[in-house]
Amino acid sequence: MLRKLLFRQAPRAHRFLSTQSTLPLLSKCSVFSYCSSSRPEIPPSNSIEHLEDQPTNTITIDRSGLYSAPEHSHEPSTDSELVKHLKGIIKFRGGPISVAEYMEEVLTNPKAGFYINRDIFGAEGDFITSPEVSQMFGEMVGVWAMCLWEQMGQPKRVNLVELGPGRGTLMADLLRGASKFKNFTESLHIHMVECSPALQKLQHQSLKCMDEENTSEGVDKRSLSTLAGTPVSWHATLEQVPFGLPTIIIAHEFYDALPVHQFQRGSRGWCEKMIDVTEDSSFRFVLSPQPTPATLYLMKRFKWAVPKEVEKLNQIEVCPKAMDLTSTLAKRIGVDRGGALIIDYGLNGVVSDSLQAIRKHKFVNILDNPGSADLSAYVDFASIKHSAEEASDDVSVHGPITQSQFLGSLGINFRVEALLQNCTDEQAEALRTGYWRLVGDGEAPFWEGPEEQVPIGMGIRYMAMAIVNKKQGIPIPFQ
Repeated sequence: MLRKLLFRQAPRAHRFLSTQSTLPLLSKCSVFSYCSSSRPEIPPSNSIEHLEDQPTNTITIDRSGLYSAPEHSHEPSTDSELVKHLKGIIKFRGGPISVAEYMEEVLTNPKAGFYINRDIFGAEGDFITSPEVSQMFGEMVGVWAMCLWEQMGQPKRVNLVELGPGRGTLMADLLRGASKFKNFTESLHIHMVECSPALQKLQHQSLKCMDEENTSEGVDKRSLSTLAGTPVSWHATLEQVPFGLPTIIIAHEFYDALPVHQFQRGSRGWCEKMIDVTEDSSFRFVLSPQPTPATLYLMKRFKWAVPKEVEKLNQIEVCPKAMDLTSTLAKRIGVDRGGALIIDYGLNGVVSDSLQAIRKHKFVNILDNPGSADLSAYVDFASIKHSAEEASDDVSVHGPITQSQFLGSLGINFRVEALLQNCTDEQAEALRTGYWRLVGDGEAPFWEGPEEQVPIGMGIRYMAMAIVNKKQGIPIPFQ
């Protein structure tokens, strides 16, 4: 009887073991455990039949929905590398990008950004900034920095930081003007925050820097500005500037280049404006179908705004990077002491549709040939104030006041009179013209040259704001 039972079970056991090579991994493990057991038990026949009788699995691929590339066109594309890059981003995402992302790529793309590989300042560039107008601007900013240094108690070591220094003209004029005040200049370590290699070279030249080779291992070479014997370092971001020292930060026409998100009021409420590609491969504005991450910053801006400000607007610009940068500045100043001076064109309130493109001193379409024109937007000074106060209880915010008030209170009137005492007629005309551009409003009344070259005053359009450590008191000239 026992022999009959064994013979009846044997074929099934043989059949079970013969299936090991075709079982899934987990089944193989269970079989291996069974085979190595000191007291083997033959599994019930129904479980064995189930494993053996499983249908063979096959995998098929449905290719009907796959993208079929169109026939390759051998016609050369007229798009620039940046345009191709932007269209590639939109195609890869499968939808539009924000105005802020478009703006950031256009200005600072590592290979083709507007600021990266060329000199875009001055008469031969695309626009002129205040330091390029007259040396007096940098000199007056230097007066402000020295006054703040004195309010801090004349510390022996100070970080003097400039954000987006352009050609380095402002810092060069500041150092020349302050070169007689040795205690001040000897306390300084200059930090230029600049992402453009081309502009870094120009700044190196403007500051008349000499590189000192250091033979010690692990120590970077050091640059000294011969204008005042001051050490100079370059950084891609503010976060790279060393902490732990009192810090004076200058941000002149820096905030206006930070990317903005644009929102438009519609039937669905506030929708973010985006940039897409049309069927004929040109860029266009579209509205987002649903809330975007930047909506959080829009809500924050609404919280700070007076309701009547928003009610009358159909478009609003919000700059998250300006809010975040200001928060970083305020926290650093609150801990390390010092202050920040922000000078830019803007409004002391909610900004509507201000984004603009300038090429060769003329306004052009924002979406026209991106990378060939500068993009900038009005600075929301009220947002800067709220961001700083929210970030640190140890700072105070002063202003904004007009650039005309700022420079006038620091003594630019006396400076221009002193310079006019010892100059040629040609130099005198340049001084008067530069002075008007810095502090005037509208067209210069004294101009007798070609009408298309009449100097336009920036004194009212540009505004100045200061963020300082509370312990230092109210900075000049915001009293």
